[in-house]
Amino acid sequence: MSTTPPDPLAALGSLPGVTDAVDSVRKAVDRVYGHRVMRRRSSEVTAEAALRGARGSAALSDADWNLEEVRRRTDFSGEEDARTVGAALRLTAEAGQLLSVWRQSPLRVLARLHLVAAGGAAPDDAVGRPRFADEPVEEPLIEAPLPGADEVAGRLEGLSHLILTGSAAPALVTAAVVHGELLALRPFGTHNGLVARTAERIVLIGSGLDPKSICPAEVGHAEQGRAAYAEAFEGYLSGKPEGMAAWIAHCGRAVELGVRESTAVCEALQRGAA
Repeated sequence: MSTTPPDPLAALGSLPGVTDAVDSVRKAVDRVYGHRVMRRRSSEVTAEAALRGARGSAALSDADWNLEEVRRRTDFSGEEDARTVGAALRLTAEAGQLLSVWRQSPLRVLARLHLVAAGGAAPDDAVGRPRFADEPVEEPLIEAPLPGADEVAGRLEGLSHLILTGSAAPALVTAAVVHGELLALRPFGTHNGLVARTAERIVLIGSGLDPKSICPAEVGHAEQGRAAYAEAFEGYLSGKPEGMAAWIAHCGRAVELGVRESTAVCEALQRGAA
């Protein structure tokens, strides 16, 4: 007699505190999607959310520019922080274009994201592929021990399988696990944090929770601060139920703060102050 294989992501959705986080995120997202500005000017909100999300993701990767500098700047070559901001902007622009590929081949999308992020800033033979044994990794903020190349390959395949087979888990749970697993693995030599946060965005868009990409979790991750981000990630790394729940709740709060940011954008557009 056949049995249904376990759904590990769905099991995470039932952890204490996670259900409340999921419900809170859904209510917040529903409110901003119900804003009257969204009926006619949603594309403007999407564009502003992308800009603010990129700024937030770059800030977590050690390039904390103010929003107006990101908006004003046209040249992102030169100094390292400018290249980081440029990478974040390119990734945010790319995210919405990869949804159909993500559903068929998540690993191809991750390779594409790294290629876009690197933008010529890494050796050609190191771009778009998981790192080999003994290759160095440059990743601001995340200082956890690096898994070996074989472990990275195996866990990436496992993550891909989870995405391809689908899950009954809420979108927030899936997005948080994808984000956390990529941070844990740091599969590329560079830009892993930027790629992980972009993958989280893709899951939130593709799941239908945030189809117009107006709830930039990257804003919320940055607003909660680098220390809180790193601490919550330690919970994910622990693998313990309470640690996983804390990471998912942290990601949920990030989405809610992103919603608050886009609600403010809607209010500004309504007042004619965009």
